[in-house]
Amino acid sequence: MSDYSAFFLMKPEDVKRYAVDVLHFFQPDEETDCVEIGDGNINYVFQVRSRKDGRSVIVKQADKLLRSSGRPLDLYRNKIEAETLMLEARLAPQFIPEVYHYDETMAALSMEDISTYKNLRKELAAGRVYGHLSENLSDFLAQSLLPTTDLVMDRQEKKKQVKFFTNPELCDITEDLVLTEPYLAQPMNPRNKNIVTPGNEDFVREHLYEDEALHGEVAALRNGFMNNAQALIHGDLHSGSIFANEQGIKVIDPEFAFYGPMGYDIGNVIGNLFFAWANKAYTGGSAETQTALEQTIRETCDKTAEKLAAAYDKLVTFPLYRAPAFRKAYLDGVMADSYGYAGTEIIRRVVGDSKVMEVTSVTDPAQRLPMERALIDLGIYLIKNRAGGLNGAAVTEEFRKILAEGRGTHGQNG
Repeated sequence: MSDYSAFFLMKPEDVKRYAVDVLHFFQPDEETDCVEIGDGNINYVFQVRSRKDGRSVIVKQADKLLRSSGRPLDLYRNKIEAETLMLEARLAPQFIPEVYHYDETMAALSMEDISTYKNLRKELAAGRVYGHLSENLSDFLAQSLLPTTDLVMDRQEKKKQVKFFTNPELCDITEDLVLTEPYLAQPMNPRNKNIVTPGNEDFVREHLYEDEALHGEVAALRNGFMNNAQALIHGDLHSGSIFANEQGIKVIDPEFAFYGPMGYDIGNVIGNLFFAWANKAYTGGSAETQTALEQTIRETCDKTAEKLAAAYDKLVTFPLYRAPAFRKAYLDGVMADSYGYAGTEIIRRVVGDSKVMEVTSVTDPAQRLPMERALIDLGIYLIKNRAGGLNGAAVTEEFRKILAEGRGTHGQNG
């Protein structure tokens, strides 16, 4: 019997004892059930629940290997995730599950069970578009991002944070899978080979592999991701990392967190909302659901910009940073990044090797091929036009135009 003093991958029975012996969450004689609930590629997530009163705890353990490819991973990412959740809980407490315990030896993070909330990706797929989404998403983004910049933080403390949250292995994944491989006909790493739907090979080659202007724009976004240590970002804020119900949202899984451009998180949120809309548009989703998704995207874009500006005025006190010209350039830059990274997220989920269910669940080529082309077209538009003062109305109108053309092949420069 282990005393949990050395790392090993736990099975459900181990987790049940862990919840008693280490977490002291249950009494030794209390009957519990433990099930693995995670479906990710790099962690094991367990729910332990009391048979007596239903109390429950989530235990998330990191693995040393990527399950799909066997790629080795540093367990330090688990510590980063725990520290990020605790920091975000101080900044935006209503959106973060409570962390009960972090065990560095076992690379195990124990936290509040949020199973009354549901995976947002699956909720949107089922046509549940909560009216509060844009308000809560924009609140979380503004509250969690700007306060971690050195516009607000003490500069020495910020530099210490940048060092602590350096996360090279998981950043490598983003730099490769999001910001490199989708634009290359021949992969830099054979493990990261693009997966292009049969019938779209020529479209992808022409619009992604052979567009040098696009490559220049993506290079700038890649360079910004790697060198702009602007704020502590979640780093993987797709709609599977957001859980929702009628009451609100919870944000989980920030193991990709590091100090990077704020726009990467904002863009991930925006890009993943577009997947839900595209899926409904091409599979006969109701007009009501499509309208709700469009409105959510538009409002999330604009409310995030507004709330970042309000937070800036409230929190930034350094005189030079309060100069109107700098303030405008800074905030405009954040939103330009956001639209650009929304574009790279959309493209990588269509042609890269890590896709989303909104795309893969569409099996009819007559729907799948034009949907993918429409998404690629939108992604290119967002990347190329990101510095042109885009807003929620502009990007949703652009996608409506792409949908109206019915083939996802219109010109890339709007």
